[in-house]
Amino acid sequence: MRRRAIIMVILMVLQFGAIHSKPTTYMVGDEDGWDSGLDMEGWTKGKTFHAGDFLVFTYDDQQFDVAVVNQTGHDSCTLNEGAKVFHSGNDKIQLAFGANYFIDTVAELCAVGMKMAINATAPPPSV
Repeated sequence: MRRRAIIMVILMVLQFGAIHSKPTTYMVGDEDGWDSGLDMEGWTKGKTFHAGDFLVFTYDDQQFDVAVVNQTGHDSCTLNEGAKVFHSGNDKIQLAFGANYFIDTVAELCAVGMKMAINATAPPPSV
C-alpha cells in the first residue's frame, strides 16, 4: 500500500511538471516589428503558439498601436466592446488558450495587413 502511495505521488509531481512548461517569447514581425510594411498574418505562418506564450509588439508609438480584440473586431478592423488597446511601442502580451486577435486601431492600416489571428494551443509537456 505504501509503495502504491509513493507511485501516486510521483505521478502527480510528474503531471504537475508537465502542465507548467516554460513559455516562449516571440518578437512580432521579428527584426521589423509590428509594421504596416509587413503581412502580419503571414508572420504567424509556420509558428506554433501555446497558451502562456508572450508576444512582444515593438513599433513607432507615434504611428501605430496594437489592440486585443475579438474575432468580429479582427475581421472588421474595428474595436469591439472590451477591446484592450496598447500604445507604448513595446508591449508584451500573453496569449490566452484558444483564439487571440490583434489589430492596429487605424482601420486603413488594419485592412492592409496590420492584424493577426493566432490560435494558442495547450502548452506542451515539459521534460
